[in-house]
Amino acid sequence: MRFRHPDGSTVHLSYCTNVHPAETLDGVLAQLRDHSEPVRRRLGRDRLGIGLWLARDAAHTLINDPAALRGLRLELDRRGLEVVTLNGFPYEGFGADEVKYRVYKPDWADPERLAHTTDLARLLAALLPDDVTEGTVSTLPLAWRTAFDERSARMARTALTTLAERLDALEELTGRSIRIALEPEPGCTVETTADAIGPLTDIGAGHRIGICVDTCHLATSFEDPQTALAQLAAAGITIPKAQLSAALHAEHPHLPDVREALAAFAEPRFLHQTRTRTAAGLRGTDDLAEAVGGGALPDGAPWRAHFHVPLHAPPAPPLTSTLPVLQDTLTRLVGGPAPRTRHLEVETYTWQALPPELRPRNRTQLADGIAAELTLARDLLTDLGLKELP
Repeated sequence: MRFRHPDGSTVHLSYCTNVHPAETLDGVLAQLRDHSEPVRRRLGRDRLGIGLWLARDAAHTLINDPAALRGLRLELDRRGLEVVTLNGFPYEGFGADEVKYRVYKPDWADPERLAHTTDLARLLAALLPDDVTEGTVSTLPLAWRTAFDERSARMARTALTTLAERLDALEELTGRSIRIALEPEPGCTVETTADAIGPLTDIGAGHRIGICVDTCHLATSFEDPQTALAQLAAAGITIPKAQLSAALHAEHPHLPDVREALAAFAEPRFLHQTRTRTAAGLRGTDDLAEAVGGGALPDGAPWRAHFHVPLHAPPAPPLTSTLPVLQDTLTRLVGGPAPRTRHLEVETYTWQALPPELRPRNRTQLADGIAAELTLARDLLTDLGLKELP
C-alpha cells in the first residue's frame, strides 16, 4: 500500500510474510497464491506491498537461477503484489516447531550472514517495482548478547563495512539504492536504539546502514519513543525501515489472574523476552516462562513481553498491548513535515503462537486478521494526514 506524505514523498506500507512458513522458492510462490493475494483482495486493493522473507534455500535458488528470479517478479506482478523491503533477520527454520535462540544464527561475526544479506540486497534490487529506486533489508542487531566478545565485534564491524561497499557498487550497477537496517531486540548485543549508536558510528557506513525501529521491541525495553528517535537524529543515524508491532503488557504482574493470563502466552516456539523497570534500571528474563514461573523478575511494576500481538486485537483484560507506543512512534516517524522513514511493515509473525482459542483456524481467518491489521495501520496513517494512493 502506498501513501502520499504531505511533503510529496511516497510512504510504503506492507505486511511481513515471515508469518507464513516457507523455506524454498516453491513455498514462497505458494505464499503469494494462498495468503498474500487473498489479503490484497480483502483490502479491495489493486496493489499490496509485502515485506518478503526469503530463507537461505529460497535466496540461493533465486541468486543462482536468473529465470527463477524473473519468474518470481512476474508472479508478484500477476498477483498484484510489490516488494520494497525484505526481512533478512531469520536465516532459516523460522517455521520450525521450536525457533527460540536459533533465530540469531548466523550472526554478523559469521561470514554466512554477510553472504546471505548481500544476496538479499541483490535480489531486492531486481524485485523492486519499476518506479521505485530504494529498497530496504532489515537484519539482526549484530548478535545475541552471549558469546559475542571483542573479536566477534571486530568481525561484525568489518562485515558491515564490506556490506556497505557492496551496496555502493550495487547502486552503481543497477541504479537501485538498497539500505540495511539493524533491528534492536531485547537480549541482543544491540537491545535498544541507544545501543545501536556506538556500533553504527564505528562502522561509519553513512546512509547505507541504519536502524529498523520495531515498535514491539521498543516498547518491551520501555524505551520512550521521543527520546529514542531524538538520540538517533542527534547521532545522524538513519531509520530506513520501521516495523509496526505491539508487545504484550501486564500492568499488575503480581496478581494471580495476571500471571495466569500471561502463562497462556508462554509457548515453546518463539523467544518472548520479558522486561520490567525498577529503581536500579531495566530487569528482564530471556523468556516469558521464566518470568511467570517464579521470582526471576520483580513484579512491583508493569511487565512487557516480546510477543507480537495482533494490532487490531489486543488480549483480553487483565492484559493489554502496547499499541499506544506504536501510535506515538508512528506519529513521530511520519507525522512531521517530512517522514523519518518511508518503509513501514506490519510484522505479526506470532498468529499461530497465540493461545489456542485466539489462533486462526484456517487460511481464511488468517487472511482476515492480517487485512484487519493493515486496515488499522492504514487508518493511523490517514489520520496523520497521509493520503492513500491507488
